[in-house]
Amino acid sequence: MPRFRARVAAIAAAAGLCLLGTSTTSANGAGGLEWVALGDSYTAGAIHAAGPTFEEPRDGCQRTTGSYPEVIKRDLGPLVSLRNVSCGNATIADVSHQDQTPIGYGLHIPGVVNINDPDAPFNPVPPQLDAVRPSADLVTVGVGGNSLGFGEILGKCISVGPEGGFGSSPCRDYYTSGTTHSIEERLQRVRNEYDQMLTRIHAKAPSAKIITVGYPAVIPDSVASCLYGNILQFATIRHADLNWLRDSVLKPLNTVIEQVSAAHGDKFVDIYTSSREHSVCATGSNKWVEGVKETLGNNEDPNTWALVHPNARGQANAAVHVEDAILGG
Repeated sequence: MPRFRARVAAIAAAAGLCLLGTSTTSANGAGGLEWVALGDSYTAGAIHAAGPTFEEPRDGCQRTTGSYPEVIKRDLGPLVSLRNVSCGNATIADVSHQDQTPIGYGLHIPGVVNINDPDAPFNPVPPQLDAVRPSADLVTVGVGGNSLGFGEILGKCISVGPEGGFGSSPCRDYYTSGTTHSIEERLQRVRNEYDQMLTRIHAKAPSAKIITVGYPAVIPDSVASCLYGNILQFATIRHADLNWLRDSVLKPLNTVIEQVSAAHGDKFVDIYTSSREHSVCATGSNKWVEGVKETLGNNEDPNTWALVHPNARGQANAAVHVEDAILGG
């Protein structure tokens, strides 16, 4: 993308920056790459382990200081001018064309947790695409999990886990029984909506570089390290269901996003590969994704809940790969 590379070089030169080093020279009014970050909670950060929220007054979208757009903004300094409109709980439609009513710290998964944010209700926020102007140089977008219904699926797997025994897969059985929309149908819907979203982004910012961001590896390749009943991991989700979630839900979701991105000529950022050894079931600093809860504190305290989201280490890893894609021109 020659225009984008030329724009990066011009701004870096005006700012006195070397992309492989540092400088204290100011940008001298040159501005920065006009960047809009779109996405859901995996982009916004959303949980306590990804840092504090920073916007006052709160709009309920739960953007955190450790989220990858904010990490990249600090790292690149004057090279970018960021407008981060990502929002927890956002669907593809919320990014593309419909208003969203944020829920803030609200947590609502039947049978798992039901907490209302004390500042709710929040005012609706406009479609995230409204923040993209024709002059935009760069748009990043990380979305799709909520359109697939991952939170709902996660909650169902937790709630039906105790119904099964060793080696059983009650959650997979539920979603393949024909009593609800199959995962294949959901993935096809995501494919169609993602395609329409990228078409709208390109129409809104025809000269922008579009970067799509996939989801990390939240479930390890071997689930033997995942302890049944451990709420700091996957609570009561059965091992067979974890394997099903990994191979039939999460990996296919990333594949859909990658394929649709390629069809539009857009850059897809793979977060999954680099995070495979750093799932919910890892320990210590190797853990880049929090489990159902991040601490065993008061169940009524929203800061103790994570509902399987990246912590600051996971967000930092995403920042490395997204930044590489930005600077790759």
